[in-house]
This record gives sequence, structure tokens and C-alpha cells, in this order.
Amino acid sequence: MKAMILAAGRGARMRPLSDVIPKPLLAVHGTPLLDRLISQLARAGFTDIVINVAHLGEKIRAHLGTGAQLSVTVSYSDEGPAGLETGGGIRRALPLLGCDPFLVVNGDIYTDYDFARLPASLAGLAHLVLVDNPEHHPEGDFGLCDGQVGDNAPRLTFAGIGVYRAALFADATADRFPLAPLLRRMSARGLISGEHYRGLWTDVGTPERLAALNAGPR
Repeated sequence: MKAMILAAGRGARMRPLSDVIPKPLLAVHGTPLLDRLISQLARAGFTDIVINVAHLGEKIRAHLGTGAQLSVTVSYSDEGPAGLETGGGIRRALPLLGCDPFLVVNGDIYTDYDFARLPASLAGLAHLVLVDNPEHHPEGDFGLCDGQVGDNAPRLTFAGIGVYRAALFADATADRFPLAPLLRRMSARGLISGEHYRGLWTDVGTPERLAALNAGPR
């Protein structure tokens, strides 16, 4: 299975840090988020990795190169300076991801999730990892009942980790669009499975959350 890391976002909430450093290259205990994530993927057997780039994308390319120093092979999907949002970014990268189900993970999360536990095949169009709602997102994103993602309560937060089929994007016509509304439409049709992960997970979306991680245990 190939993996894609979403790294094209502007990171507006992380300003001013993200004005000069792409958010995935911000470091926790001296290690960039992107390096830590790629190392986790490699340990789980994901060695063919696609990274989308837009804002300050040249810095990500210069930092990672081919990925050889982290024992992976990196390909890049360039979205231009503005980016294509999450859904548009994945759709643009489909030619690099192949026909089999593929993993997509946000480049700005900090987690100990074991990516090897993800399903290699899908009955529907996607499988999402959900987590307990953090303080900054108490309303959650999706419900989960008997392994199926829906709109039921209680709602959990999407972890930014999912396995997808290319067919999920078959009806998408726009170049630039978010992923969440598409997932909601497909979950209403019973085509999205999911799991509840209760381990370490942080959306490193603000300078305060980054500082809290750096002040915590290694």
C-alpha cells in the first residue's frame, strides 16, 4: 500500500512560525513532524510515499529529497502556490497513488498510532481513524457505530488518518475542494468504515499546541 502525506496547507493558525517554515517541518524535541511521521510509516512497511506541496514546498523538497535518508522513496505532487485543499490535493495525486487502496495522513499530527494495523482491503470506499474530541474541537466530526462511520452521536474527531479507494473521488469535478464533505456524503450511504483510536494523538495546529508538546515528555 502506498501512503500520502498532506503537507500543502498554509498553516494560517500556526503563523508567524509557518510564514517561514512549512508546518510539517516544525519540530518536536528536535525532530520535524514530517520526519517523525515518515519514520513511523517506514516501520509499518510504508516505503513508497507521496507528499503534496504548495506553500513553501521547495523547503520540503530540499529537506527530504528522495527520502533515502529515511529509508523511503518520496514522490511529490506539486499544487502550485495556492494549494488545492485536502480533497483536491488527493485527487491531483491519484496518478501517483495507483489503483489499490492507499493511506493518507495529515502532515501536522503527532501520534503513536501503529499504521500497520490499518486494513489492507476495504469493503467500502474509505476507512477512517477517529479519536476522542480534543478541547479545541469538542463537537467532533463523525459518529461511529459497529465499525461504520455516520452522523450519529456521540461524535468523535477525525484523526487525519484514512485509507481510501480512488473511486471515492470518481464524481469529483472541481480541482480544489475539501475532503470532509465528500466523506460525509459517502458515510450517509454506508460506504465508510472506521475505528476509534484512544492512544496518543495531537493536531499540532497552533504555536501553543506545539509548545505544549515540546514541554512534555519525549
